[in-house]
Amino acid sequence: MGNRSTDETPRTLETATRTLEVIDVLKRMNGATVTEMANELDCSKGGAYNHLATLYENDFVIKEDKVYKLSPRFILMGEHVRQDNLLYQFGKDELDELIEKTGEYGQLMTEEHGLAVVIYLHRGEKAIGSDYPLHMEKKPLYLHHLSAGKAILAHLPEKRVEEIIEKHGLPKRTENTITTREALYDELETVRERGYAYNQEEEVDGLRAIGAPINGPDGEILGALSLSGPKSRMQGQRFEKKIPNMVKDTADIIKINIKMEHSTKEL
Repeated sequence: MGNRSTDETPRTLETATRTLEVIDVLKRMNGATVTEMANELDCSKGGAYNHLATLYENDFVIKEDKVYKLSPRFILMGEHVRQDNLLYQFGKDELDELIEKTGEYGQLMTEEHGLAVVIYLHRGEKAIGSDYPLHMEKKPLYLHHLSAGKAILAHLPEKRVEEIIEKHGLPKRTENTITTREALYDELETVRERGYAYNQEEEVDGLRAIGAPINGPDGEILGALSLSGPKSRMQGQRFEKKIPNMVKDTADIIKINIKMEHSTKEL
């Protein structure tokens, strides 16, 4: 069990922390044996087995031969969290309509612990390969190389942005990724001025995106939506005006609907 530090950091339970690490490993490796888990966590096989057995007995993992995997119970838990999210509640249908019009990939994203989290992703009929969602799941989603991420960063307090940079840095994905504070702050100022953000092949070579922020009823940033497509289609007036206007208009509709719902509940 951890001890309370002098700066009043909350006490944490080592056993609970270890169990969460076990769950994270199972997600990252798509299942693991007791030996593989012990190696990943640098612990004894007995310790790894105890955590896996506890999760198994409580239906949080399943066992196929000697391999433990996360159970469908996490689907139910995740869906509960998603259904309770304002971005999903008010953004899903509007984003679906935008995707229907453009045929590209659309995402709703929020920020958690300094990283981007995909709340909802929908693939249009003309969108890039179907393995893109898997591509996004297999690595951290840094805010600074995503259009939705930059739209979020542009509307966070500067102190929070600094905290995120200190924690995660500005890792480079492609030759176009922003990797300095100065360049990022210049970009965020531009995002605030025009109301939307670009991803100019900053996450994946050949992929471009446009993102717009979505604020809550009190003006707080809830997240952002973005539309992604190949450079071959994301260029010229379509990329510079048409798609940005559509993305921004969709974000504005979502914001208005959230605000109206909030106002109605206050009456």
